[in-house]
Amino acid sequence: MRIKEIIQVLEEMTPLAYAEDFDNVGLLVGDAQRTCTGVLICHDALESVIDEALAKNCNMVVCFHPILFSGLKKITGKNYVERAVIKAIKNDVAIFAVHTALDNHINGVNKIMCDALGIRNSKILVPKENFIKKLTTYTVPENAIAVKKALFNAGAGAIGNYDSCSFVSNGIGSFMGNEKSNPTVGIPGTLEETAEVKIEVVFEKHLQNKILQALFSAHVYEEVAYQIVSLDNTHQNIGLGQIGELDKAMNEQEFLQHVKSTMQCGGIRHSQFINKPIKRVAVLGGSGSFAINAAIAQGADAFLTADLKYHQFYEAENKLLLCDIGHFESERFIKNYIYEFITKKIRNFAIILSEENTNPVKYF
Repeated sequence: MRIKEIIQVLEEMTPLAYAEDFDNVGLLVGDAQRTCTGVLICHDALESVIDEALAKNCNMVVCFHPILFSGLKKITGKNYVERAVIKAIKNDVAIFAVHTALDNHINGVNKIMCDALGIRNSKILVPKENFIKKLTTYTVPENAIAVKKALFNAGAGAIGNYDSCSFVSNGIGSFMGNEKSNPTVGIPGTLEETAEVKIEVVFEKHLQNKILQALFSAHVYEEVAYQIVSLDNTHQNIGLGQIGELDKAMNEQEFLQHVKSTMQCGGIRHSQFINKPIKRVAVLGGSGSFAINAAIAQGADAFLTADLKYHQFYEAENKLLLCDIGHFESERFIKNYIYEFITKKIRNFAIILSEENTNPVKYF
């Protein structure tokens, strides 16, 4: 099995197009064409993890956090990033990161948190923007079904829990081909007016090339007329954080103890108690201070995230219990999720869960 085949499974788990623009996901080090001897799943691809991969005969490391986040101008081994990269390159170990692609996936980081904590009926807290486009095209009525089918098969027309969504309207189209044209309807040099069908479908922007290939292959026109526009609509099934409800309300002390025990926190920093039961809970794995107002607006009694600064605790405004549970702690179950997904897809192959604890934060 080649490394690229493992990558195909990972992109099935979470399309890299879901990642935030600032992020660095995908194959960071290595050659996708190489034969894979084994895969080590970890949280951070540190030098010690590369050593572990070598000891376990794995030449591919799949990590959550990208070890290469910003550009390197020199690789001299002067810091932990450079040392990990040097060791990986010297030993032909590929490194692949998923990070915010999995953060934004509806079944990813934040759904994993919700499931662990018993938060039910969760939905996206901060839906992804500028991710939906709309295609409009025109064809003769007898070609409409074939065009729609091809577009649906390519991923167009998916809206929330529905697929094969489109809008079709009838009209009259006009055109006149020149002497080099070969029109499906009419004669070159003659103005034609004919019944046409207008087809409109939405799609996720990363599917654009695939959508257009499907359109051109199914269309009967020599020159295919189409328009693509970007929509302001948010994507309800892609985005950061989730919000849902506990089966049973807890008081604040019970809730904090539940979180501390479940997420194995060394400690929880939190805002002032609001003296109300905790039932509706928002979560955002990793650094989530930007979503405090979104949690308040959606009626959360508590918001769990990490990396909060001093003044950000004031933003709770006595409207919710704001909790910093630790960055690693909020993401601690992710490598298990990746491991379970891959092992279900690829059987009888060396997929290994890293034993390294890469949390850099310790508690006294």
